[in-house]
Amino acid sequence: MPMETLAFEEQEKLLNELGPDKGTLNQKRKQLRNYTMALLMLDAGLRVGELVKLHIADLLFNGKPVSTLIVRSEIAKRHKERAIPLSQRLQNAISIMLVQWLDSDDCYYEGYAFFQKGPKCPLTARQVERIIKYAGWNALGRLVHPHLLRHTFATRLMKVTNIRTVQQLLGHKYLSSTQIYTHPGTQDKIDAINAVENNS
Repeated sequence: MPMETLAFEEQEKLLNELGPDKGTLNQKRKQLRNYTMALLMLDAGLRVGELVKLHIADLLFNGKPVSTLIVRSEIAKRHKERAIPLSQRLQNAISIMLVQWLDSDDCYYEGYAFFQKGPKCPLTARQVERIIKYAGWNALGRLVHPHLLRHTFATRLMKVTNIRTVQQLLGHKYLSSTQIYTHPGTQDKIDAINAVENNS
């Protein structure tokens, strides 16, 4: 059975809903945080449980955003470290967030990256779920959960690379866990028919 994913247009609508362009300065800062969290799931495939445990230092190297995110063994499911190269738009989002989300008195290398009142008070997985759910209803009129963003990342990957690479990027222990993304969805079938029609 195919996994539910977000179409490209839905991804863009969701990100636009989360984007930092509305309200007060504090609201914009939170929106920037939320946008970056969504991208870490959508463009890097992080689990929500891994996301909320990221430290500021995980996103920085020599004061600049990392180009490859190391999901530390302490926060990874089954405690297996993995490395995920980051998209340019995700690196850009991290760069802006680190400047605008963190106060000048926040220490860059201490504390959690995604927090409530300060770097020592991280958001919970349930809070992130509520943020994504609320944005999903506003942008798409339907339920969106963090794992759907990870599913979308995995499905996009499967179209451009081999299953072993997808397995490593997702941090799956067993290949069978990754194989669920090999099932064609409705859009895959439509694209296949259109491709045949255009090549006739």
